[in-house]
Amino acid sequence: MKKEFTKVGLLAGIGILSATQLMAQTPVINDVKPFAPESEYRTWSIGAHVGLMNQSNLIGLRRKFDKMEQSLGYGLYVKRQILPGFGIQAEYIGGKVTGAYENNDNRFETKMPWSIAISGNVTLANINWRHHQGIIKPYVNFGLGALGFEPTTQINGTTTTHEQTTKLFVPGGAGLKFAVTPDIAIDLGYRLNLVQSANFDGVSAGGSKDIFSYTHLGVEFALGDKSKPFLGNSNPVSAMQKDYQAQYDEIVAQKAALEAQQAENARLQEQVERLYADLADDDGDGVANRYDKCPDTPENTKVDGAGCPLPEPKAPVVQKVVVSDEDRRVVDEAIQNLEFDLGKATIRAASHASLNKVAALLIEKNFSLKLAGHTDNTGSMQTNMRLSKERAEAVKAYLVSKGANPSRIEATGYGPNQPIASNNTAAGRQENRRVEFTLY
Repeated sequence: MKKEFTKVGLLAGIGILSATQLMAQTPVINDVKPFAPESEYRTWSIGAHVGLMNQSNLIGLRRKFDKMEQSLGYGLYVKRQILPGFGIQAEYIGGKVTGAYENNDNRFETKMPWSIAISGNVTLANINWRHHQGIIKPYVNFGLGALGFEPTTQINGTTTTHEQTTKLFVPGGAGLKFAVTPDIAIDLGYRLNLVQSANFDGVSAGGSKDIFSYTHLGVEFALGDKSKPFLGNSNPVSAMQKDYQAQYDEIVAQKAALEAQQAENARLQEQVERLYADLADDDGDGVANRYDKCPDTPENTKVDGAGCPLPEPKAPVVQKVVVSDEDRRVVDEAIQNLEFDLGKATIRAASHASLNKVAALLIEKNFSLKLAGHTDNTGSMQTNMRLSKERAEAVKAYLVSKGANPSRIEATGYGPNQPIASNNTAAGRQENRRVEFTLY
């Protein structure tokens, strides 16, 4: 018996130690909103347990052998969580059950190599009104399964070993799960198993069905993506409270932001009104009151930048330009004496004296002068247009070099387009090659 208890204690200690070490590795689990689909949760878990099996039970029923003995049991299960408070699990249990009589040496030993059961598991305390997650969670389960057992009896000195028998059994029990982490729970449970056979202990006298119990300690691990919560740990009331709190906090934040925006809008409105008052133009002169140094200016009065009336404009003094006969004679002389190198815009030196007089006339009387270059029709139109323009520009450049105002001299080339004589004779072509001077 001591060996059995030692084994149970050792295995339970290993399970608890492993769970405790994993606590430090627990990841951050994302919150799930109320009424979220099942895909937002982990729904599968596995568990392992060891414990003590005996022929006794908590409800006081004894079967034939009245001396209670403890034997090692063990088991594994896979559970599918359907709802936060309900899951279905498939479980394997193995071990042996022994018993004896108090008043003699008769005894039995039943080996149970295997058993498989499907059970419904109801968690009673996922909703905890004081905490978001319950740490201690009572549960009950009830199911149906099949087991194989091999009883051996020692009755009145005769040892009998029966062949392995397979029978249905009904497991039902209760327990406590202690939440170590969101993924791990310590499982402390008690199971009462009703075997659909009177020969489980090797003695079928009386015909009543046999019962054995299993008290166990184990560990349950949630499977799947660790960022998702385990459905078996889900607290719907807590999830709803968190969601409502988050919505309330968001409304409070939005209200604070709205109030801040309203205050900012009021401040901006005040600035706009103040600016509007500054920029108003009561007298309609186009200058804001803030800058208007002459308010109440009569309508349609032209004002300066300060809003004050502008002085009445004075009529411009137009100086009449008078070109005398002497002035025309100076220009005509320059025209008569103007000579260029053949086919070029180079003014010959013989023309400089008369051009100097024209320059002095422009400077003295501030005349304007129009120079018009012309050619005969000898050569191409492009060449003649270019040569007439260049010769007019050459005269302008010479006059400017003598001090004349370039802005008052206009130089234009007309090529052969404005002849004053026939181009059919040499004399006529000579007359057409000219630069005309017009004073004004």
